Amino acid sequence: MTIFNHILGFPRIGFQRELKIAQEMYWSKKISKIKLKKIGKKIRIKNLKTQQKMGLDFLSVGDFSWYDHVLSTTMMLGNIPKRFMTSNNKIDIDTLFYIARGVSDHNNSTNPSEMTKWFNTNYHYIVPEFSTDSVFNFSWKQLLKEIDEALLIGKNIKPVILGPMSYLWLGKTYEVNFNRFDLLDKILHVYKIIFSCLKKKGIQWVQIDEPILSLDLSPVWKKNFILSYNYLKCNINILLTTYFGNISHNLDIIKEIPIKGIHLDLVSGNYNLSELKTNFSQDIVLSLGIVNGKNIWKTDLLKYYFLIKKILKYRDNIWIGSSCSLMHVPVDINQEKKMKTELKVLFSFAVQKCYELYLLSNALNINKTDLLESWILPLLSYNNIIKNNKNNDIQDKILNLKTKDYKRKNSYKIRYKKQKNKLNLPILPITTIGSFPQTKDLRDLRSSFKEKLITKKEYKKKIFKIIKYNIIEQEKLNIDVLVHGEPERNDMVEYFGENLEGFLFTDYGWVQSYGSRCVKPPIIYSDISRVSPITLDWIKYAQSLTKKPVKGMLTGPVTILLWSFPREDISHKTIATQISLALKDEIYDLEKNGINIIQIDEPALREGLPLRDIDKKKYLDWAINSFKLTVSDVKDSTQIHTHMCYCEFNDIIQSISDLDADVITIETARSNMEILACFKNFKYPNSIGPGFYDIHSPNIPKEIDIIKLIKKSMKIIPIKKLWINPDCGLKTRTWIEVKYALKNLVSATLKIRSILS
Repeated sequence: MTIFNHILGFPRIGFQRELKIAQEMYWSKKISKIKLKKIGKKIRIKNLKTQQKMGLDFLSVGDFSWYDHVLSTTMMLGNIPKRFMTSNNKIDIDTLFYIARGVSDHNNSTNPSEMTKWFNTNYHYIVPEFSTDSVFNFSWKQLLKEIDEALLIGKNIKPVILGPMSYLWLGKTYEVNFNRFDLLDKILHVYKIIFSCLKKKGIQWVQIDEPILSLDLSPVWKKNFILSYNYLKCNINILLTTYFGNISHNLDIIKEIPIKGIHLDLVSGNYNLSELKTNFSQDIVLSLGIVNGKNIWKTDLLKYYFLIKKILKYRDNIWIGSSCSLMHVPVDINQEKKMKTELKVLFSFAVQKCYELYLLSNALNINKTDLLESWILPLLSYNNIIKNNKNNDIQDKILNLKTKDYKRKNSYKIRYKKQKNKLNLPILPITTIGSFPQTKDLRDLRSSFKEKLITKKEYKKKIFKIIKYNIIEQEKLNIDVLVHGEPERNDMVEYFGENLEGFLFTDYGWVQSYGSRCVKPPIIYSDISRVSPITLDWIKYAQSLTKKPVKGMLTGPVTILLWSFPREDISHKTIATQISLALKDEIYDLEKNGINIIQIDEPALREGLPLRDIDKKKYLDWAINSFKLTVSDVKDSTQIHTHMCYCEFNDIIQSISDLDADVITIETARSNMEILACFKNFKYPNSIGPGFYDIHSPNIPKEIDIIKLIKKSMKIIPIKKLWINPDCGLKTRTWIEVKYALKNLVSATLKIRSILS
């Protein structure tokens, strides 16, 4: 008996974000398509050789993508929306980028497909589009090319493919009375062809990801799941892969389909030993996800050694793997040269997680634990680090919180009147979400300050100059509520982490968020507190330049938590409460210094929602309370905004209402205001700012199109509660794009105002 190891996927961005750099150079026409593909191949080869070097038994292939893996599946299945097809029906890498980013030229523009969050992560995917006449065919053969590359490196190749049922679930249609199951036979036919091609290449195992098995599936979905996999039955061994939760409630599906293996996420799934013992047939491989693919702490390998030893008493076919793809963690901790050694040894990035799987499988195979004991030794010393950094003041504050600490003084109806009198804003007030373009000069400036090439005084003077420019440009555009543009911020979470106690930072801890967009999540390793004001100097200066209100800009507690790598010894609720108390102090200082509008962004609120209905209320209760605790002490006349983007809001609209923010801005532009449909039946009590400009596409919205969207919104949202804004921050756009887009946004709004007046 041998225990095999594998991962569900490796980060695709490259050790030095080579993919991001290459993508953006290609989009700006600085490199050729041939050069781009060479860089992609180089990344894939290095990833495979790294897995091999770290001792993995199976090498994952097909986990690479040029933008995101769902879009890669769309390409593989030939499901190309008609508006992106050329006259000769040829599809290539440009087609993929057009679907993701849209097409824009002097005469016309084509909107990109929608983008939304990948289950409960900060990763985004391009939503597949379905229609009654959707065509499916295996015309994009990128996977086969990657398999050929991998076969030159090692024999045990395991292709990774998103499953047909999850793909069908993730897509959407704009047609009325459309039944997506009418497309299932067409989709399955392509999968059958793909499996046949894999078999000809000598592939023994294929990993089919079906993450929707962690969801609550209706009887019709379960029925079609069983029918689909019985149809796909072939001579290749299917490892059905699930993650992000427990699938015990869907075991009736597993028992009815002809698979050779099942992967379970033991990290987030909370399975118990009896479930593993009784619910899975002895003749299928049981793959156990024991290395956390969503966090960066070392794995307690000794704990899993003894767990698997118990399982081995009643079954032989055991593999061990990562809980999910490692694309959600940085690539290699060894690149962090500046991190203190006593902290660095606590963490495992993707490369180290591969090695952890080797260590554990080897220990199980030779029956020795000495290497495991050495590996987890730093985790035992972590308790001393926590003791030394314990903040008794914060812990006492949490213990003394009362119900009244989670409520504002008066209702929105009362607050609205006071804010109207104080702010004196026009009807349909125009604002932006917070950030303005992060130019190369600005990034170089922050880098120079970080590397101590310029003094703090010089740095502050130059940042003030950029803020002044941002304010002047907004006033020229005739925007009503201004922002300082966030030039001092590298990232909306990392910046706050840098200015709070309890956070640790990396230099190369990049993780893909979508396409070429990478983020560098901070690490929460001890109690969190605020030592001094974080944003006050920047916002005060911006407000001193104008008579118009300038928004204070903060990132909310849930988003800071979920977009960091959190500690694992205390609950998420406790961490979020610590952050809330720190932000509460920041808001007090802003308000005291005359800032009358404060925006607390919570784009991660929806993504933290558990996948099963039974678990959602518990999460929403503490998540909503975290936000309310942050703002509970502000004056009635201080207007609180919040922002959310790229999520499905319909199922948590009541919870969003419970936040009791005076104004909520949401993403709607990319979906043609589709999200607003939920407000037809749910009468949202406070003010709403739908996004009228899709900032994730280089396309410039036309004035006439914005007017149509505003008119559409006015039919659903009362005019006195409607705000006008882009759907997200503008940091990823160029100033040329931003100025043209905002000019059209303002002119469209002014025309609507003139009609209303």
